[in-house]
Amino acid sequence: MSRLLLNCDIGESFGSWTMGLDAEVMPFIDCANIACGFHAGDPGIMRKTVSLALSNNVQIGAHPAYQDLAGFGRRSMAYSAQELQDLLHYQIGALDGMCRAQGTRVSYVKPHGAMYNDMMANPAQLRAVVQAVAAYEITLPLMLMATRDNSAAQAIGDEFGVTLWFEAFADRAYDNAGRLVARQLPGAVHHDAEVIVQQALTIAAGQPLTASDGSALHLQANTLCVHGDNASSIAAVQRIREAFNRQSSL
Repeated sequence: MSRLLLNCDIGESFGSWTMGLDAEVMPFIDCANIACGFHAGDPGIMRKTVSLALSNNVQIGAHPAYQDLAGFGRRSMAYSAQELQDLLHYQIGALDGMCRAQGTRVSYVKPHGAMYNDMMANPAQLRAVVQAVAAYEITLPLMLMATRDNSAAQAIGDEFGVTLWFEAFADRAYDNAGRLVARQLPGAVHHDAEVIVQQALTIAAGQPLTASDGSALHLQANTLCVHGDNASSIAAVQRIREAFNRQSSL
């Protein structure tokens, strides 16, 4: 079994509105993708989430998005390459400032929602995102979706000298290209903890998943996305962590 980093989207509360069980999930993950204020989060939430990650020895990643609080960053928006890079630099810099004030730094970048999906569907947009990360800090890895064939994305990363962390999902269904099945379709999101844990272990073992059309799907991943927005998801993350720890001790 390969050593997969567990990552979680986190710090997505806003003002007096709370989303997610951040304190409950943080002890079980390796990487915290912290919202930077454009789809969720605010300065106080960012500061508190950085502190929580530090107290649990969790890597801190910037989780930038389109400027879309009302839509939680899940609506596609039209930006030029320069505008997209400006959005990324603004958000990464904001979180990095919160980190510096607490004696640490942002250690990777994972775009959120529609930005993440759009860059995976549009090579020009992916190039703009990779270029933005390289310009901000070339040592920062960029997290993006593992698919059936990672070679085109890897070529763009190599062009700019940016390390890519390919990400798989424990609780989502995949199509035959290795893309996530749209959330509005039946069966797109797994809710059964047994199914979620088994998918995580299958990916970590390098074994094929079953795509939505029934075909075998191999994903080469460096990190696994888990969620911590309800009690059952926390239980699933804990079981995945315990299973990974058992395997690493063998």
